[in-house]
Amino acid sequence: MPIGSRRRRAALQNSSNIPFEQLPYQCFQEARKILQADREEKLKQIGVQRRRIEKAQAAYNASPDASQKGRLMAMQKHLEELKILADINDPMIKKRFEDGEGDMNRPIYRYLADQEWREYRRRVLMQRIAQMSVVPDVLPHVDPTAEVGLGFRRRKVHPGDFVDSRVSEVPPRLTVQVFDKGERLVSVVVVDSDVPNLETDGFGYRCHFFAANIPISPTSTSLPFSRLSPEAQIVLPWLPPYAQKGSPYHRYPVFVLQQPEGKSLDVAALRERVERDGFNLRGFNDRYAVKPIGVHLFRCIWDEGTAGVMRRAGVEGANIEFRRKKPEKMPYRKKDGARYR
Repeated sequence: MPIGSRRRRAALQNSSNIPFEQLPYQCFQEARKILQADREEKLKQIGVQRRRIEKAQAAYNASPDASQKGRLMAMQKHLEELKILADINDPMIKKRFEDGEGDMNRPIYRYLADQEWREYRRRVLMQRIAQMSVVPDVLPHVDPTAEVGLGFRRRKVHPGDFVDSRVSEVPPRLTVQVFDKGERLVSVVVVDSDVPNLETDGFGYRCHFFAANIPISPTSTSLPFSRLSPEAQIVLPWLPPYAQKGSPYHRYPVFVLQQPEGKSLDVAALRERVERDGFNLRGFNDRYAVKPIGVHLFRCIWDEGTAGVMRRAGVEGANIEFRRKKPEKMPYRKKDGARYR
């Protein structure tokens, strides 16, 4: 079992299996009394706020109004904040969180996990998608609110990593950790944003995976592509990433898109409408009103296994090599030697 902090390790070494909340330190116990009194005060405020919400909900049900709905949402938000404030200073809460034993059904553990993610891992993710121009090349704006983890077999992929084509040949496993309560349906899209286009001498898009109507919650985070329902969820099955010889590295952003509340997408209709080549994620977002809540990114380049991966996937073009045009030389003009005599 992981142990969170150095102070806790030192305390455990010098104590004889005494429960954490019963450590024989007078200052520690006096501080716990103060924190307990503060928690009781917050619990009273939570009870008062709940009664106010019940009255506001009854008034809204009697005569629905936009202003009352906004007020009700603000009251519910304040209630969630009070729940966090009631437990934020509890040393037992922090101990369980550091030990990885936090219950994500409770607001305090979701809050602590969200803060830990935003302190470092989210900043690294935003740096990668900005450096590699995922925004605005694929979507004009992304503000992740859920942590997305990606892995192929036993390899954990960090944002922006290069992945061998033989490793990414199998469908990946995805973990999506949301930090707000409730279950919701999401769609997952994997896009190649660097497909060479010879006609326009530029780059286009290709969809390598598309699935919809996937339920996730704070406690249900695992999302293996291989276990999704081919009939009810998968729109486009996994196509192994590949980059043809001579082309620059390909970026493969993975987007988690939250669907409108209580709305499922028609997978059969999407199969008829969505095509791999030329897939436009911006158009899909606008048409179906989905919201990007999570993103990940990996890269692929031509390697010794790419030709075999393309052959096994039935993709043509492994024998094609792209070459960049050599820059045209400037016409040479001989200078007048008389000027230097």
